[in-house]
Amino acid sequence: MKLLLTSGGVSNEALRAELVGLLGRPIEEATAVCIPTAMYGHPYAGPGERVWEFVAGRSAQPMVDLGWRSVSLLELTALPSIGGERWRELVRLADALLVSGGDALYLAHWMRESGLLDLVPELGDTVWVGMSAGSMVLTPRIGPEFVGWEPPGGGDAALGLVDFCLFPHLDHPDLTENTRAAAEEWAAGLGHPAYGLDDDGAVVVDGDDVRVVSTGTWCRFG
Repeated sequence: MKLLLTSGGVSNEALRAELVGLLGRPIEEATAVCIPTAMYGHPYAGPGERVWEFVAGRSAQPMVDLGWRSVSLLELTALPSIGGERWRELVRLADALLVSGGDALYLAHWMRESGLLDLVPELGDTVWVGMSAGSMVLTPRIGPEFVGWEPPGGGDAALGLVDFCLFPHLDHPDLTENTRAAAEEWAAGLGHPAYGLDDDGAVVVDGDDVRVVSTGTWCRFG
């Protein structure tokens, strides 16, 4: 997969341009699948009105409302009960997966349980557009500071599909605890390289190319 790992969605023209480059076509010609599962594991994000806002493209984090040719909805918690033949081809054919924020460990759990994680090796040309937890889920660890929903085995391990960690919403005005100093302390205990991103940046992964695109504030640790 190609990865656009954002903190706050596709929030500016620089990130939109990166997305178009990863897709290899205009957004208006591309299809997307919206995955809101992480929101249900977070007490602030869902369930309820915020999940609907994200799915309907009415949230403050632009992802669903970018002008896609079509957007489908995939709720991972439902997949074990309906069988893979009902949804795998939908994912294979999509140009992009739009993965919401919420709780990263809850999302990691349901990616395993649903079988979506097993499908990832087949998605070489698909663009994963993550927002906050939807980006952190691909990292080796989220850090104990971000553990909310606790997986059956405990710990803070995510999926480890990339070799770096992410601290989202750096210096966010509504999250006064998300300071540079807090990010440095978080990164010191991880044992992996790490990035701190405000809501105007992303880590882009395209093959062996890993780079940060930002019109705001970001930092790298390790």
